[in-house]
Amino acid sequence: MDFEIVLFTLGVSFLLAVIMAPLCIPLLRRLKFGQQIRSDGPQGHLKKAGTPTMGGVIIMLALALGMLRFGEKNLETVILLLASLGYGFVGFLDDYIKIVFKRSLGLTAKQKLLGQLILSAVVCYLLVLSGHSTTLNIPYVDFSFDLGWLYFPFVVFLMLGTSNAVNFTDGLDGLLAGTSAIAFGAYAIIALNNTQPNVAIFAAAMVGAVLGFLVFNAHPAKVFMGDTGSLGIGGGLVAVAILTKAEILLALIGGVFLVEIMSVVIQVISFKTRGKRVFRMSPIHHHFELVGWSEWRVVISFWTAGLILAGLGLYINEVL
Repeated sequence: MDFEIVLFTLGVSFLLAVIMAPLCIPLLRRLKFGQQIRSDGPQGHLKKAGTPTMGGVIIMLALALGMLRFGEKNLETVILLLASLGYGFVGFLDDYIKIVFKRSLGLTAKQKLLGQLILSAVVCYLLVLSGHSTTLNIPYVDFSFDLGWLYFPFVVFLMLGTSNAVNFTDGLDGLLAGTSAIAFGAYAIIALNNTQPNVAIFAAAMVGAVLGFLVFNAHPAKVFMGDTGSLGIGGGLVAVAILTKAEILLALIGGVFLVEIMSVVIQVISFKTRGKRVFRMSPIHHHFELVGWSEWRVVISFWTAGLILAGLGLYINEVL
């Protein structure tokens, strides 16, 4: 029965996103919430200027409605929704400032970090209230160790790092929607295997929401999710990893996101220390564009990599 509910939640969230998108996109266009394109980025992206952004609102609404309808009304649900909707709200503020006040960088780095830190601290507090285990499980080798109070700084680091890694991945039409659907799908399977139907329902609701959004975000995109969507997706992904006690596996299941943020870190360190760039442009998906790959080729390749990594994660977790 749990599997049927999870699958039904996915379908409902998908339909909600598909229904809401045609209503929201014209509204975003009328409000002139158009995407600003970096002038130093791939030149082929300049034609995307003005495409409605902040479409992550569609994802967050479909997710929340699906979860509130089919999920349990408990502290676990509060943690999941706070992590996703809270981070999504920080992204919404960032998008809003970029567009309305014509500030290309939106919130300052300190403002965005402060918002993320506050939300992470509240999540940690709720984890304490719920009696969440501070033990880290090392997959496949059947080994675990208790971090004690150090677990909570680890959670904060995981939330900040993952949400920003996911944010960096949102640079091509459909790239993040597809890779995040794969990652949440893997965690839905892990949650079902752990007999955690509520977490599985949340993960399925996110899968449905991002796939419904992908219908309108696939190349050529009619709408972009903006930081509203990418930060919300990142926050939700960490929440399901934490609650399923598969935190370590996030580095593998979310391997595409890890590679994206590491490419930025490597690029910055190399340029500041050596005055040379390792990649033609970071994040790394832009590097492949600049070496001649089409946008679709990059996206499909990254989806495939995400699928392989998710499969390996499930195998290591002894689900497959």
